[in-house]
Amino acid sequence: MRRLIVFAVAAWLASIAHAEQPQHRPNVLIVMSDDQGLGDFSISGNPVLKTPNFDAFAREAVRLTDFHVTPMCSPTRGQLMTGLTALRNGATSVTAGRTFLRPGLDTLPAVFARAGYKTGIFGKWHLGDSYPHRPIDKGFQESVYHLGWGQLQSTPEFDWPLIDGRYFHNGVEQRFHGHCTDFWFDSAQAWIKQRSERHEPFLCYLPTNAAHAPYVELDRYIEPYKGKGPAGFFGMIAHLDKRFGQLLAFLRDEGIEDDTIVVFMTDNGGTAGVKTFNAGLRAGKTTYYEGGHRVPCWIRWPQGNLGAPRDIDAPTQNLDLLPTLCDLCGVAPPQRDTRDARYAGVDLAPLLRGSVPALPERMFVVQYGQTPKKFESCVVWGKWRLVKGKELFDIQADRAQQTDVATRHPDVVAAMRDYYERWWQGLEHTLNEFVPISIGAEAQPSVELTSGDWEGIYADNSGYVRQATGGPTGGHWNIKVERAGTYEFTLRRWPERTEAALGDKYEPSPRSPANMANLKTVCFPTIAGTRVEIAGVSVSAAADPKATAAVLTAKLPADRTRLKAFFVDADGKPLCGAFFVTIKRIEQPQ
Repeated sequence: MRRLIVFAVAAWLASIAHAEQPQHRPNVLIVMSDDQGLGDFSISGNPVLKTPNFDAFAREAVRLTDFHVTPMCSPTRGQLMTGLTALRNGATSVTAGRTFLRPGLDTLPAVFARAGYKTGIFGKWHLGDSYPHRPIDKGFQESVYHLGWGQLQSTPEFDWPLIDGRYFHNGVEQRFHGHCTDFWFDSAQAWIKQRSERHEPFLCYLPTNAAHAPYVELDRYIEPYKGKGPAGFFGMIAHLDKRFGQLLAFLRDEGIEDDTIVVFMTDNGGTAGVKTFNAGLRAGKTTYYEGGHRVPCWIRWPQGNLGAPRDIDAPTQNLDLLPTLCDLCGVAPPQRDTRDARYAGVDLAPLLRGSVPALPERMFVVQYGQTPKKFESCVVWGKWRLVKGKELFDIQADRAQQTDVATRHPDVVAAMRDYYERWWQGLEHTLNEFVPISIGAEAQPSVELTSGDWEGIYADNSGYVRQATGGPTGGHWNIKVERAGTYEFTLRRWPERTEAALGDKYEPSPRSPANMANLKTVCFPTIAGTRVEIAGVSVSAAADPKATAAVLTAKLPADRTRLKAFFVDADGKPLCGAFFVTIKRIEQPQ
């Protein structure tokens, strides 16, 4: 009898769970622009920039008006993908060996793929360029993306342009034609059309590299803004606005608009447009004031019973989107470690549906960093903002954060500091546990490492390569040798495609922006050798400064380790790090 009762209860619970699932699994489309602040929309009051399509969408959407990300790119992306704060998921910075998600963490595309969704990314990933950190390793079945933080000037892309450049399709290098913004949108639409024709629910992630610098844009988008502000930046946003409007029209034409959840947001606060208009916020990207991390988040789902378009002014964050989308789509959320509870987002679905009037009161922390430090953060609690553990602002009375009221409200400061102390305590011991890059994995036999992933060194763009950042030996990479064996290391000063010699002063491409020509370039004509230090061994080889690379081999055990690779002169004196190192395992004859 007891077994029958247990079975009946289980069946009843299952029926309830089934009844709560959406009759149709809605599609999900997340569009996220880069470096576009809250003030970079005409609907926000920008006096110069015109964004009619973004504005129209916002008016049709539920608008989270007190929505927070991190003040920089990769940490925001990692939070969106995992629903966990950056300091918990591992991706705390844009470089310095801190752009990778910790192994074993579930991701938004992975949980949706398990639920039967087709998953695709089109644009900027910026959470790792090689296995096991690529989008195809993190749950995206279709991956169309570029490396690093952007084309042209990021270390792995170097001088690949935004027009007629390169991309990677499921890990394989390809070429595109036209402007990259058009390519990302065209690719996403073509993929969505296939899903629509096959009646397959989809999760489409469209993170553009626009409007991040360099501001390379088609003249027709720039012309209207010349003499009125940052014309290239505004032009990139105008281009995005046009394509976003066309994407929404495409959903209507395909007959899937009503059953598609569309989320639009940006990845951090304002940049080039801040001086023109900043929506009344203080400061911009990289800062812990509102202008650094308060961004738009607009959600529309016509058939989702979300009620009338409206503003929701409760403090929310991008960590909340993963559990919210899981709820709205009837997808089982990630299985969390109990330690993750205070670092995870909350489900906003009841608030969006209007089934609850407000969220429970909560605090949360905004923090990122190349070297995360205690109290280098913002704590959010209702109308209060505690910046760097000491400055207190009431953003309802003082949106621009001009008046520090900490001395007037010591009880509020104490409560917020106490919350942060407990939050930090659970993270501090993990902050120097660097996530490694794998070599020798069957999933990616050949791996190119770049200086952008040197631990603790900011060297993630071509300017740092030209200036030989990192000193005479450069930095080191955190490595996981997947399989024991003999490995071949090919060390370069410049990217392979440049065909530049080790000792050359490689000049910027003619297609690079004019300011690139002014960068100081350090060259090393006295290069005579190269050295690799890994797994407790040091291996050296001769190097010709007129050659494009130097090659050596080393036998390695399967293990976690560190790698340092650099060039030396004829006396063995270190000259500079190898900014580009290609590694592959050599199969030995039986």
